[in-house]
Amino acid sequence: MDSLFQSEVFSSSSWSYESLKNFGPITTSVQNHLKLVYLTLCLAVAASAGGAYLHILYNIGGAITAISSLAPVTWILLTPASDLNRRFNLLLATSLLQGATIGALIGLVLDINPRTIVTALIGSGFAFGCFSATAMVAKRRQLLFLGGLLSSGLTILLWLHLTSSIFGGSTAHFNAEIYFGLLLFLGYIVFDTQLMIERAASGGRDYILDCLLLFVDFCGVFIRMITNLVNNATERDRRRKR
Repeated sequence: MDSLFQSEVFSSSSWSYESLKNFGPITTSVQNHLKLVYLTLCLAVAASAGGAYLHILYNIGGAITAISSLAPVTWILLTPASDLNRRFNLLLATSLLQGATIGALIGLVLDINPRTIVTALIGSGFAFGCFSATAMVAKRRQLLFLGGLLSSGLTILLWLHLTSSIFGGSTAHFNAEIYFGLLLFLGYIVFDTQLMIERAASGGRDYILDCLLLFVDFCGVFIRMITNLVNNATERDRRRKR
């Protein structure tokens, strides 16, 4: 999904050799754009939390909501950037459906240890803030070259998931997939933040698309963070019983 967004982002940007040499500070207009993006991201996360809550109440999350969440994403990419109201509503719809999908995982964690959800949410928010801030204070465009490595890593992650689904996987294989995926999405936070800054500096102020990219990154980190916490807690319980 991230690769699809990146191709759309790059195609809509006005890149040139001169702009690639621009390592200057972030302008005021770009800062205002970033504020709008992160405000919208907070609303998207809130909508996702609402979707998770709906799943807990009515058990609506699952494969259907996961597949359905792709429809508003595609609609956002096909809708003109000037149609802000429609694209914003589609973003919230995507977040709601994605939240309902994650709600299936959250429901399982609630039965084990509800505090794990709070810990994962705080940890994900802290990691997101730190890595996003790193991209902002780093030299402009310095970290954009991570894009190729991250795309290769995403391909490896998909193959890991595919092989474990077909042939089954060991605990070591599962842990490798979780930790590698977490590292990968943390890298995407840095990359997508710098990409967002450069698009804004080049005149691309599509805050809906920028928010969508960061929302995907945040969900990727949160899912793997909560899975890792549950896995570690389960392993500790097994050792105690021995």
